[in-house]
Parts: sequence; C-alpha cells; structure tokens
Amino acid sequence: MNIKNILEAMIAKGGSDLHLKAGLQPVIRVDGKLTHLEFDRPTPKDMETIADQILTPAQRDRFKKSREVDFAFGVAGLARFRANFYVQRGSIAMVFRHVPVEIKAIDQLSLPEIIKKLAMLPRGLIFVTGTVGSGKSTTLAAMVREINEKVNKNIITIEDPIEFLHQDRKSLINQREIGSDTSSFHEALRHILRQDPDVILVGEIRDALTMEIALMAADTGHLVFSTLHTIDATQTINRVISFFPPHQHQEIRYLLSSTLQAVISQRLIPVKEGQGRVPAVEVMIVTSTIREYIIDPEKTPLIQQAIREGVSSHGMQSFDQSLMQLLTNGRISMEEALKNSSNPHEFSLRLKGIHASSDTTWDGFEKAGSGAKRATDL
Repeated sequence: MNIKNILEAMIAKGGSDLHLKAGLQPVIRVDGKLTHLEFDRPTPKDMETIADQILTPAQRDRFKKSREVDFAFGVAGLARFRANFYVQRGSIAMVFRHVPVEIKAIDQLSLPEIIKKLAMLPRGLIFVTGTVGSGKSTTLAAMVREINEKVNKNIITIEDPIEFLHQDRKSLINQREIGSDTSSFHEALRHILRQDPDVILVGEIRDALTMEIALMAADTGHLVFSTLHTIDATQTINRVISFFPPHQHQEIRYLLSSTLQAVISQRLIPVKEGQGRVPAVEVMIVTSTIREYIIDPEKTPLIQQAIREGVSSHGMQSFDQSLMQLLTNGRISMEEALKNSSNPHEFSLRLKGIHASSDTTWDGFEKAGSGAKRATDL
C-alpha cells in the first residue's frame, strides 16, 4: 500500500484529515464531514509497513513504549502533515492532518481586523480557543506571521509537534518540538526567559505548572500566545482557574486579570455555496470592566454581555454577532447559523426582527457588507 498516493488523494479532494486502520477503506474529513476514499482496505501488516516507512528510530521507540506517538513530517513535493499513530484492537491505526506549507495572513483567513492589533501588543497573555479542528493553530500561525513581517522580535515557539514552519523575516523565530528539542512544555518554559524572548508561543497548556509559568512570563513583560480546548471566553476563564486548587483560585483570578489581554474563540462553519469553511469568531478584549468580572466569580457570567456591548468601543464581538455578519453577507446559510449559535432562540428573534429598540449590540452585524473584509476561506 502506497501511503503517498492516499495522501495525494486526500489533498486533491480538499481533505483536512486522513484516518487509516486495518480492514477499512481510508476515510478523509472534508469540510467537517467524513467520507471514504476508493482504495483497498489495509491489512494489519500494511499498517505496520507504513509505520516502519514513516517513523524515525526515536519515534519508533516511543511508539513501542507508549503505544501512541504524535509527530509531524513532510512529503517532498506534496505537503506537510501532523500525525498520530495509536493502537486499537491490537493493530496500528493512524490519523494524518494536512498542514499547509503556506502560512496565510490574517486577512486571508477572514479573521476580524482587531486580531492584527492583538498580535502587535508588547506584552500579556492571549488565548486562541476552540474545539479540535477549529483552526486554532492556523490563527496562531497567522499572528506569528503578522509579527514576523512587521517588527523585529525574538519569537520562541514550544510545540507538540511543530506544525507550520516559519522563516525568519524581520523577526528571529526559534521553534522547539516536545520530544526532540525539549522534554516537556513546562521544562522548556522554565528556561525560556533566559533565551531573551519577546514573544512566546506555547502550543497547548496541559497542566497547572505550565499554566503558572505562562502567566508568570506574561506578567514579566512578554507576549505569550497559547491555546485551550474551550468554546468561549467565559469557559476559558473558568478553565484556567480550574487548573489550580481552590485555595489558589482568588490569587489566580487577580493574576489572570492583570496579565490576560484577550481571548479569541472560533468555530469553523461550512460556507453556503461550494467547498470550504469560514470562521465564526468571538473576541474578548480585557477592559477594566472585564478585569473586574474576572476577579469576582459571581460576576464572571456577565462577561458574555460585556463582549456584546464592547463592539464599537473595543472591537469585541460575540459568536452570535459574528454568525449574524456571516449570514447577512451571504457567507453561510440560516440553518448553519442557527445550528452554531450560542443562543439560538435570541438569534431566531433577531432574524424575525423582534428585538428591543434600545438594544444596539447588534448594530453593524445585521447589515450586509459590514465588518471584516471578505477573504479566502479556511
């Protein structure tokens, strides 16, 4: 079985992910939906052969010990892929994700204009959040590209594995991979302040120690980017605090309120016509009001209302405001808008024109052509 031919077919059909396991035709994900490729069903022996062809000796040793391994690799003349090999029912299974060679700019990704300004902040913590496959890594890569093209900074990334490959332009970029360049996220972060960074990208925060060091780095004057698997800003605040024991919660709330600059949460929505998906994006900017809401646990649920009201003054937007803009611009269908809405009932009332005359939080989102420029889909 020729894995290169299967990967070529996945890319030709616009697939984002390829799933391989013994006894099943290869399966790809296109615009969020799974579909089969017309190839032979691999045998357990085929899967072992593919693993032997792709894994390095070090990766093969890790796989034998843990029965799973994450890594990234490139296929000459084709593309770069992030891969996960694991064992199910006694045989090897694999997932490959296509990582585009080209790092798209913020405008090309249909992201809000405010994200350009956030990328250029001198210090603080910025989270990009969303479910698996929501485009978090793509957005972070675009923000690093924005810095790299405009200013002289020392950017250090810690990733597991390295996905997008950045080239030094105006900035100096060092990319470190867990396993081959450093043993863990928190171990790399322990030493990173001695490496004279201006910008630090932590691929993912998985434990309290990594979170604590990231907060400390942001608190000492560095710009720190990272991701969390949370669906919106409020859940992100609660997730950060949940990393720590209860007796530390109030201390972490104060630290987070002083270091956090923004939370960007996104969901990819299928476009109305043709192939592709477009991001619906919630943007929370930490203002004095939101800082107060972070500190006081009883006021944290008010963050969503503050986001809706912070459109004109701070460039914020909620998911539903973003969905409304995509809908009125003809990018997505009403069905998809309602399916992905955070508050479908309120969203439906807005569509029917039933709303309070004093509610101005939707101004600009219900008019076709407003807001962010139309650009190439993800």
